[in-house]
Amino acid sequence: MLYLLASCIALLIGPLFYRYFSSGSGLQKGLDGFIFVSLGGLVLIHILPELLEHGGLLAIVFVVLGLWGPTASERLFHRYSEITHNLTLSLGIGGLLLHTITDGGAMVLAQQDGNSSLLALGVILHRLPVGLAIWWLLKPQVGTRWASLVLVAMMLLTGVGYFAGEQLLSQLSLDNTFYLQAFVTGSILHVVLHQPHGQHDTDKQGQYEYQAGIGSLLGIGLLMVLLLMDSGGHEHAHHDHSTEQLTTWLMTIAPVLLLSYAAAALRFQLGLTPQDNSLARRWFQRLAGPEALVLTALLLGPWLALFQLLVVFIMSAYLAHARVEITDPHSKLPNNALRFGFAHLVDRSAPWVLLSLVLVNLIGHPSVPLSNPMLQIAVLLLVFLPMRFCNLGAAVLSIALAYSGWSPIAIILPLIAAPVLNIAQLKLMSWPQRGVLLAIIAVALVAAIRLPMWFSLITLPEAINLAALLVLSGLFAASLLRLGPRKFLRRLMMLKPATHGHKHGHDHAHAHASAAESAHSHSHTHSHSHQSGGHSHSDANKHHH
Repeated sequence: MLYLLASCIALLIGPLFYRYFSSGSGLQKGLDGFIFVSLGGLVLIHILPELLEHGGLLAIVFVVLGLWGPTASERLFHRYSEITHNLTLSLGIGGLLLHTITDGGAMVLAQQDGNSSLLALGVILHRLPVGLAIWWLLKPQVGTRWASLVLVAMMLLTGVGYFAGEQLLSQLSLDNTFYLQAFVTGSILHVVLHQPHGQHDTDKQGQYEYQAGIGSLLGIGLLMVLLLMDSGGHEHAHHDHSTEQLTTWLMTIAPVLLLSYAAAALRFQLGLTPQDNSLARRWFQRLAGPEALVLTALLLGPWLALFQLLVVFIMSAYLAHARVEITDPHSKLPNNALRFGFAHLVDRSAPWVLLSLVLVNLIGHPSVPLSNPMLQIAVLLLVFLPMRFCNLGAAVLSIALAYSGWSPIAIILPLIAAPVLNIAQLKLMSWPQRGVLLAIIAVALVAAIRLPMWFSLITLPEAINLAALLVLSGLFAASLLRLGPRKFLRRLMMLKPATHGHKHGHDHAHAHASAAESAHSHSHTHSHSHQSGGHSHSDANKHHH
């Protein structure tokens, strides 16, 4: 009974925090960062692996439908965009209400002999961001009364789950409702990503991104606590395994990734910069760095690195000969080489590194049948097309695929194709140019079949790996503080946020139009502003690619 009371109090803390944090724009941005990271992280790290375990590949389809379906509807039916958004919000809230019943049941299980009380503590802690999110999402749109009613309903349904026992839980288990829960999970992600009442009008210059970064770091801290508790009290063996696998990958990659950033700083110091006068050299930097070759050589072996270097040389020479310009240029560069390698490049690559690891951790799940090499290639192409991978993110993706036992051609594909095979870049090419590029990639993949197996050149002591991971975490945290969580991850979005111009009860729209304008003024790899690739570039900007 004490667990039930504590979980209800945790929900009520949300409105109290909201009242305090909404008093200032900086605090509001901090709250937004906290909810954005903690609730989004809970979905990606905690909920999605369980859905995959029960629903397989089809669960991902329903998540994508819940995530991008409302966005597509809003673009197709502008007149009804507010109705679509409100329906999505209702679905997300409904999913959270359904989840509260299982929370109540989980606390009952935690009280039984042989089960850890950490499970109940984890449930109570994860209700903090949920309570905040409910108030954050609902109060600006429907007012205090309805937001309060939803919180009361959540407390009542938690009580239902607590007192109804295992009979009700069996009816609401993942085995019976995983496709519904997958769709609702996507809806929750949609609502969190498309910030329903973010006060962009008070932060046009981004002066509150530091506060948003602080909030996101607090959200990451909460996530880490929940994951530690979950591994202590949870019985889902694969879920524990997937979290340990992510940690192992990060520790293995961290020291080599730091070396890659150092290599980037060195080549910048030597004059090889993204604003080089030679288009061929700019293409080589886009495709391989050469800092990405450091990752490939040390963690996949020198033969794969030499093969990548050869193919990238051929592709760079052809694309330069065809006068194909590069999307998402580095419009502003720091003067200092260290700042370029350990700040500018970190800002551009960190989201891709994290995305690659989380993505492979999900699609490498035993419940996802992707053992056929052709199917693996098809899935990777579907990932590449809407996004604009950087070369370091592509190298990390290949390494994670190798660790997951994927086929050699699937491991090679990101190394040579991920930074160039995207819709925005292909729009800048004619059909014959696209045909030649695809032919080069296809021939390279056929040749890659005869390459020796990958192997790691180095194996470092665990203490060095851990120290490197701490340093890398510090660099990523500094990037979060500089950019704020939304700008940090904005380049991963597939659609332009300007399409979300809903009007809400407080007469402030999403104000994503200003975000779209700022997306063209800075140099991060935005995967959502694909159409920017079609803009004509003046001669003054020609060498900024």
